[in-house]
Amino acid sequence: MKTIAKKSQSGFTLIEIMVVVVIIGLLAAVVGPKVFKNVGKANIAKVKTDIRAIESSLNLYRLDNFSYPSTDQGLQALVSEPGGSPEARNWQEGGYIPRLPKDPWGREYQYLSPGEQGEMDIFTYGKDGASGGSGEDADLSNWDLD
Repeated sequence: MKTIAKKSQSGFTLIEIMVVVVIIGLLAAVVGPKVFKNVGKANIAKVKTDIRAIESSLNLYRLDNFSYPSTDQGLQALVSEPGGSPEARNWQEGGYIPRLPKDPWGREYQYLSPGEQGEMDIFTYGKDGASGGSGEDADLSNWDLD
């Protein structure tokens, strides 16, 4: 007759698993708020970068076509040749920007030409999508970038 050797079972005890879960929870409680605070700063930095890129593209458009696209033509005039007035007689084949970015909250950037603050205004209403606000909810625009 063969003897069957018993294999010892190894693994984690419930207490060991609970200790690990508590440690992970404490780390998340300490690190989480700091990480999420930086997400807001990153969103604001993205908006500033996007607005500068759109503004640069609009300036190139103006150099070629002698005026900014109208409010009706919108920022889409940077991606595809616009119709209407003012006519884009020297529109650059391939456009002035590969695609129009959206703000970090998934909305289109707003555009006015002529603008209320200058020749053209580019802005977003911030996280809340409404005019005014502070912090992440503040409006961000090309006329008040740092």
